[in-house]
Amino acid sequence: MKINLISDTVAHPSPGMLKAMMSAEVGDDVFKEDPTVNALEQKVARMFGMEAALFFPSGTMTNQTAIKLHTQPGDQLICDKYAHVYNYEGGGASFNSGVSCKLVDGNRGMMTVSQVEEAINPPDFYHSPRTALVCIENTTNKGGGACWDVEELEKIKSLCTSNGLAYHLDGARIWNAMAAGTIDPKTCGELFDTISVCLSKGLGCPVGSLLLGSEPLMEEAIRIRKILGGGMRQSGYLAAAGIYALENNLERLGDDHYRARELGELLATKSFVSYVAPVETNILIFELNEDLMSIDTFIQQLKDEDIHIIGMGGGKLRMVTHLDYTDTMHDKVLSVLSSMP
Repeated sequence: MKINLISDTVAHPSPGMLKAMMSAEVGDDVFKEDPTVNALEQKVARMFGMEAALFFPSGTMTNQTAIKLHTQPGDQLICDKYAHVYNYEGGGASFNSGVSCKLVDGNRGMMTVSQVEEAINPPDFYHSPRTALVCIENTTNKGGGACWDVEELEKIKSLCTSNGLAYHLDGARIWNAMAAGTIDPKTCGELFDTISVCLSKGLGCPVGSLLLGSEPLMEEAIRIRKILGGGMRQSGYLAAAGIYALENNLERLGDDHYRARELGELLATKSFVSYVAPVETNILIFELNEDLMSIDTFIQQLKDEDIHIIGMGGGKLRMVTHLDYTDTMHDKVLSVLSSMP
């Protein structure tokens, strides 16, 4: 029995999801004639109280499109040093949009309004890049699934408004923040100019993300999606998976959070574990005391039991619970970890 805790992207479509996919009514989405894609876009836009949504192949492409929408070459965006748009999108901000990132040293991927304010370049100082955009990631991936405080998000929104800055949410795992009760979708829609949401993280879909915003922004996003090669044809088969996930897989996210907390609590009792980040959702990040056990040894011992995790660099290890991680698997992982000295 292989147990894969590398990411929540490893989950497979359930039989119910596959049935929904295979019975989908489809058309050519490049011509906006796929009824299932149109239905998914309308459903998600309504959920967040935003005017429109656009279906994309990936969350990286939705984020990169949002950056392109809000900036001009030579501009600068502000994000936390742990942000996905900086660390895990292949340098796309510079390649696709010609912008630089001003990194903020936040807490577990989350910035304060004062940190953001300090990072804004003076608009009349033409020697520095023009600050145009603030990017938020909720939950934070590299920060261990941490959830932002809504009041801080509101303060940053006011700062963006007063400084004429766009405000983008990388909400790849916003579903987990919602399940944790820290934010609701309508609040997200009120705060942000654009929102990216992912269907293949936590919800069990094989592929797909959406970008949300105003109708004019999404009309321009179609052009950028085309430039980036993201136009799909009979993509209703994929959109049907998204509709199924939103109707069936949101409430169960709490199970993933509970299991991640149990794993974190157990690891915190182990002498060879030096640090366990607070577990708020489905991501568990921890570090080892390598005088007692090396990272390679720990990963190999788990692999010998067919349990697979990932290193994030800098001595950090990660486990991510998800739809395919069952109670039986969870019991085995707890047992294996308990048996370690």
